Amino acid sequence: SEYTRLALAKAAYDRLFTWIVQQINAAIAAGSAHRGSLIGVLDIYGFEIFDTNSCEQFCINYCNEKLQQLFIELVMRQEQEEYAREGIQWTPVEYFNNRVICELVDAPHKGLVAVMDEACLNPTKISEEQLVEAFDERLGSHPHYTSQQLAPADKTLAHRRDFRITHYAADVTYSIVGFTDKNKDSLWQDLKRLLRSSTNKSLSDMWPEDAEDIQKTSKRPATAATLFRGSMAALVAGQASKEPFYVRCVKPNPAQTPRAWDERLVRRQVAYLGLVENVRLRRAGFAQRTRYDRFLRRYKMLSQYTWPNFRGGVERDAVAVLLRDSRVTDVQFGHTKLFIRSARTIHALEAARAELIPSIVVLLQKLWRGTLALQRYRKMRAALTIYNAWKRYKFRRYITELQTELRRGSGTVMRWPAAPRGVAVPLLQAAYRRWRAWLVLRAVPREQWPQLRLKVCAASALRGRRSQWGASRVWAGDYLALDTYNPRAAVYRSALSTLLRGGGRALFSCRVHKFNRHNKMAERCLLLTDTALYKLDASTFKPLKKPTPVTEVGCVRVMSGSAQLVVLAVPSARNDLVLALSPPASSQDLVGELVGTLAHAYHRLSGSDLAVEVESGATTRCMLGGKSRALQLPAAPAPGLPTFTSAHDVITYHPPAAHA
Repeated sequence: SEYTRLALAKAAYDRLFTWIVQQINAAIAAGSAHRGSLIGVLDIYGFEIFDTNSCEQFCINYCNEKLQQLFIELVMRQEQEEYAREGIQWTPVEYFNNRVICELVDAPHKGLVAVMDEACLNPTKISEEQLVEAFDERLGSHPHYTSQQLAPADKTLAHRRDFRITHYAADVTYSIVGFTDKNKDSLWQDLKRLLRSSTNKSLSDMWPEDAEDIQKTSKRPATAATLFRGSMAALVAGQASKEPFYVRCVKPNPAQTPRAWDERLVRRQVAYLGLVENVRLRRAGFAQRTRYDRFLRRYKMLSQYTWPNFRGGVERDAVAVLLRDSRVTDVQFGHTKLFIRSARTIHALEAARAELIPSIVVLLQKLWRGTLALQRYRKMRAALTIYNAWKRYKFRRYITELQTELRRGSGTVMRWPAAPRGVAVPLLQAAYRRWRAWLVLRAVPREQWPQLRLKVCAASALRGRRSQWGASRVWAGDYLALDTYNPRAAVYRSALSTLLRGGGRALFSCRVHKFNRHNKMAERCLLLTDTALYKLDASTFKPLKKPTPVTEVGCVRVMSGSAQLVVLAVPSARNDLVLALSPPASSQDLVGELVGTLAHAYHRLSGSDLAVEVESGATTRCMLGGKSRALQLPAAPAPGLPTFTSAHDVITYHPPAAHA
């Protein structure tokens, strides 16, 4: 009970600390547009060597061993392997690889952590003296492990209490006292479920284990060393996937006083941080390595033989010609990259490039300005030709006849007179239509023209055939993005940005009640984009199945009354979309807006008009599951939400009273 109480307090502190960190990270998290430009900082204190070193110092020093191993892998080993892989003449720099020390600690079944877990999870109680004996038995032959039993002559080690690990930094003697208790975690799953059921929401959110099956409550929790080892594995994996930059800090004196320099302490830190080998590697290495294609693209203007393009062979030959022409010698040619030894050479190449860039910019500006001048000249010649043709007599006569017709019709050409040969009658008629359209549209604000275009498409299909189609109201289009219509508009906008990441935009969206081939009604969301129709989940707004291309819509069937019922026929799928639209208010109509938007998108993609059928009665038809079925409206409206009923092959849509 005492162990369980202490484990509960320790776990609560740990979860509270982790919860605070998560809240801070969520508050300062960068947006998705900046995920690729983040900088993370990992601050590690370093090795801890005290008079008495326990389990805490063991974990901290193991962390430093793993990070030193990562430093060796990323900086020392990979750089030298790249030289060997590229065939560069290189004298290898010797360095100590501490992989053997890491394996001493975290090797499966035989490392120190594995032996500690066996002792802590053993049904019978094992004393800490027996744990040291287990260490000696398993790891007695390891060169970096020793104890008093393995080295009887070493009197600095207490018998059956101390053991020593030769870390890459220094030898550290650990006392086994307290190792077993600190490694155990007596917090069982039932206690985690208890804390999950707390009425304090913050405390409850810290314990998500209630999702576990009840049969798992008897499972032993992982030990502290195992959890720490897993955390270190995740940390190393995350660091290995990033581009690291190291800042090595050296403590000048143990007293933390100014102007005090402990040379012995500094030398030891420089040695165990691997700084000597790193400096030796950097001094003997190369300042820059670049692929041949990138180097050629950046510096090809420095040689007349490579500018604007090299025609003598592969990119490596072009780079060799460029360097020979620039008199650069301190380089080596790898199989795929060019290695430049001195940073002074790189600065010289950049300075020469910067000097030539202005002249290249002037050349490009000259060519582009000449192209623009030529285009303007051609337009002037074309305008002059049109002007000369316009002055001809027959054309003047035709224009006079048109003016007479305009005066007779009070600005309207009732009959176009016969045109002389050579007169661009379609051009004049197009200009006349634009002028007439301007007379009509000049009273309409410019920003309303796109919506007016959609209303014209809807009017051509529904005017005179349907009682209401929303001509008098403003069309919002993407209703799901409106907070007044959709309480989860923020979730929808996030899902929409993910869905349309490849391009496109939302033209129309709303909530619908969909009737499927299984005679079931489901609440869905309809989304119309530039190219396709999407059926979305009503809560997560994620696409259901594959979208339907706009060009595959055969026709649209609607009723002549005010019922918000739409049938989108899809002949290729043999399964029509039977939808009941949910407008933002009971007095509004969304059928006309959907028909106009869909017809405009269909004409833009296919070049032809979308077929729209308006049923004057109370019955229409649809295709569900490859079978033609009748779709009708009831004789009297029903209060409440819209519903569908099915009897035999007849489907009845019951609209709300406001849309009946």
